[in-house]
Amino acid sequence: MTNENVQLSDGCQVSYIFIYVFFGFRICTRTKTFPFFQLTFDRFRGGTIYSLPLFSHGQARFPDMATCTRTVWKVLAGCQRQLLSASGSAYSGVSQTAPRNLPVRTFAAVKLTSPLLIARALKKDKKDNAEKEVKKEKRVIDDKNRHKPFSKTAWAPVDDVYVMRYYPRTLYDPAEAIDMLKKFQALDFTPHNQPVYIDLKLDMKLEKKKKVDPFVSTVHLPHAFKAEMNRVLVFTEDANQATVARENGAVFAGGVELIQPILDDEISADFYVAVPDILPKLVPLKNKLRKKFPKSKRGSVGINVPKMLELFKTGHEYMVESDCYVRTQIATLDMPSEHIFANLQTILVDVCSHRPASLGPFIERAIIASHTSEAVWFKSEDVLPKSPEKEE
Repeated sequence: MTNENVQLSDGCQVSYIFIYVFFGFRICTRTKTFPFFQLTFDRFRGGTIYSLPLFSHGQARFPDMATCTRTVWKVLAGCQRQLLSASGSAYSGVSQTAPRNLPVRTFAAVKLTSPLLIARALKKDKKDNAEKEVKKEKRVIDDKNRHKPFSKTAWAPVDDVYVMRYYPRTLYDPAEAIDMLKKFQALDFTPHNQPVYIDLKLDMKLEKKKKVDPFVSTVHLPHAFKAEMNRVLVFTEDANQATVARENGAVFAGGVELIQPILDDEISADFYVAVPDILPKLVPLKNKLRKKFPKSKRGSVGINVPKMLELFKTGHEYMVESDCYVRTQIATLDMPSEHIFANLQTILVDVCSHRPASLGPFIERAIIASHTSEAVWFKSEDVLPKSPEKEE
């Protein structure tokens, strides 16, 4: 090529340089000679235009391939510098390190910070995760027709002495369980008038994930096991009702004048009953009486004062503890077996009245024991009266 100035655009310059480099490299690899060519570009610097030759050494011969390769790399480096200097003049007025102001998507921030949209997104994620998870149903093993229970040795032990964990737990009839407690007392030489307790585990579930609220109940046992009667206090502002209450066995009867003596522990009682009109004035006693505070659910609030006194003077109170357990005394061991069974039946019937019978058995597990004996598991369904449908 002649040593003339050539003006090309940036795109043409790139194509022009790489064509010459490519063919020059091919010639170098075959002939070990570097052809003479000269490229000039117009550059603008300081208001003047001048030509920049890339190679001006003319025709040369290279002794080896290494020299040829070094020359080619010099050509490529010069091409890169030339392109950078040519493109830099177009943006000479703008700093290359200046921060770029990107557009802010305000609608995206609103979408993320909106509580309603966040709640919907979380709800959707939970729903998707719930669909993905495969719930494993609890496998219920029916081993009634098996020759032995599942994971047990046999249905019943052959010997009198055996390891209990190898056999299913024995459930006794209620009458048989009571007789066993009496035999335990005779063999152990323990007091014959020791108390008899029951421990019930309840199924508190209702329909649609609801549960039975823990309750407190008072029942009138057919055979009382306490020698003393309960002390009952009656709250009423009617003088006639107060007189009737004292005649029917109330220890104290009165109005708001009894509040301060109760707070000062000057008077106390086992049960507190009240008429509906005086309830708003008894609010200061809530923290003091706690569970003994008169409530309509317990039957301690009403108009018929003699009926309430009859119930609470000889009544037996029990409550649900730890969400689903009923632990209470029902009799003493020196009472006849028929009386113990009658008291047991009364309490179990009252417990089962707090949940509809259509939902199935309310009592999951029933245990009876005396103060010093071992616990005896019994069949609670044998104590409850059978419905006419089951009898048919």
